[in-house]
Amino acid sequence: MRLKSQRRIAAQILKVGENRIWFDGDRLEEVKEAITKIDIKKLIKDLAIQSKPETNISGYRRRKKYLQKRKGRQKGQGSRKGTANARKPKKESWMIKIRLQRGLLKKLRDNKTLEPEEYRNLYKKAKGGFFRNKRHVLLYLEEKGVFKKQENKKVPKKEKK
Repeated sequence: MRLKSQRRIAAQILKVGENRIWFDGDRLEEVKEAITKIDIKKLIKDLAIQSKPETNISGYRRRKKYLQKRKGRQKGQGSRKGTANARKPKKESWMIKIRLQRGLLKKLRDNKTLEPEEYRNLYKKAKGGFFRNKRHVLLYLEEKGVFKKQENKKVPKKEKK
């Protein structure tokens, strides 16, 4: 028994997919004879044609997946939708990076490790994207010998006898 057109019309009326249409097994002859929208509407009213409930993910599975994602699982290449920039915008990455670098420079300036001129120069370098990350700033400062100057200025503590 082919009820393809009845299924299509019923789906259109009930505003659901064709797979969610259910026909009463005892009244299949009536459904087969219904060829107009009006006939289908009458059968829907008489509950000979109904829509199946929407299927959802069970709460247990949803919670389980959520806990896995919190641990960093289920985030591989196959689970991703959208570009890397859509998942974490370039601007956001830049803001995090520059704030770390500027924070480090300010801390060093307040500790008198950096002179104001050096601080200003490094601040501009950071703004221009010269440094890749906070560690790169520290490596650059070590190469320039900023920390060596500090070590010479420090007076060693006297040992107690």
